Amino acid sequence: MNLIERATILHFHRHRIATYGLDAVEALGWRGYQSQRVRFEVIARAADFNGCSVLDLGCGTGDLLAFLRERCVGLRYLGVDQMSEFIEVARERFAGVPDAAFALAYFDTQELPHADIVVACGALGYGTEDPHWIFNVIARMYAVARSVLVFNVLDARTFPQHPLLAGHNVHDVSAFCHKLAPDVERVEGYAPDDVTFVLRRLRRSGN
Repeated sequence: MNLIERATILHFHRHRIATYGLDAVEALGWRGYQSQRVRFEVIARAADFNGCSVLDLGCGTGDLLAFLRERCVGLRYLGVDQMSEFIEVARERFAGVPDAAFALAYFDTQELPHADIVVACGALGYGTEDPHWIFNVIARMYAVARSVLVFNVLDARTFPQHPLLAGHNVHDVSAFCHKLAPDVERVEGYAPDDVTFVLRRLRRSGN
């Protein structure tokens, strides 16, 4: 992803912050609260988060952490985002919460720490001229996931043309994931233009 593409992403979110307010899910790029919520529910079902370390890439203002804390115990969480405005809000929002931290970084280029579960919700939806970008990022994320990687992509079959966001060929993404992981699950049907992939390092019993 080049500098112009990164700058365009920052401009997009700052425009939405000015339009909706920094505390609105629309500022993060979501269509609305329910659009975010249904994706979080798919993520929560993908793995047992209790007692796990979690790396949340493209964390925004920490909404996934708030969602998981309602359902899980013993989380050790690190959120990463490239928007300083989002990181500042997240740090203030979760100040004093044990084992929760937020870092300002480009997760597609900078070194990532290992975690039991790595999540990228919405972070792979931006368009780029680099056709290998998404595959390089998936490989980077899987390399630091000790147990499970969960990410979603926009489905090119149903996602309309957009000046910033881009759908992906889910068959190509699936084929790449199967080269990386022994256990790959593809979750569809929860939204008209979104697909979630779950990569597990160990096969589930019965598979």
